[in-house]
Amino acid sequence: APLNGLGVIRVQGEDAAQFLHGQLTQDFLLLPPGQARLAAFLSAKGRMQASFIGWHAGDAEVLLVCSRDVLAAVLKRLSMFVLRAKARLTDATADFALWGLAGDAIAAVAGEALTPWSRQDTPQGTVVHLHPGAGQPRALLAQPAGQPAPAGPALEPGLWEWGEVQSGVAMLTAPLVELFVPQMLNYESVGGVNFKKGCYPGQEVVARSQFR
Repeated sequence: APLNGLGVIRVQGEDAAQFLHGQLTQDFLLLPPGQARLAAFLSAKGRMQASFIGWHAGDAEVLLVCSRDVLAAVLKRLSMFVLRAKARLTDATADFALWGLAGDAIAAVAGEALTPWSRQDTPQGTVVHLHPGAGQPRALLAQPAGQPAPAGPALEPGLWEWGEVQSGVAMLTAPLVELFVPQMLNYESVGGVNFKKGCYPGQEVVARSQFR
């Protein structure tokens, strides 16, 4: 299924991972090469401004996939905190085609379905394995723009969205900004919060919510 509702933020520079480590709920400094992660960007009150699926695309580059309707606002806000960090944030949506893969379509691209948040670089692009939904393995494919669509029958966007609901992983969209702390969307159970990392905006609220 084409995932036209998603966009991509590119974070480049030798401090890219360090910068994100201090802004998001996830540890991007110690992220293994073959892994992606779910993460959230919070206000000082611990309310979610955006959620991302992120991974290292190189030694000094991190890609963040988020809902397109929050991308411009969160890109502007994150950029305000760069200050002296050697990191540059840009909207890279036009550089990629994003696809949702389910069932046998994953095998055609990646060989097999792996555990959630595992990442593979394939000839067609980067595959991030997601939580299963409606009894089917699921994955995100990020292709360079202009490549042929992945093999397999087309999946109606509505069916992909139903699988998203069934997976139990909610990506934040514009109507939900400022409504939830991460635990309200179950992020502590689906790998969206790292409780061992250093400080980030809203961390005290998240830690207090988890303690309760």
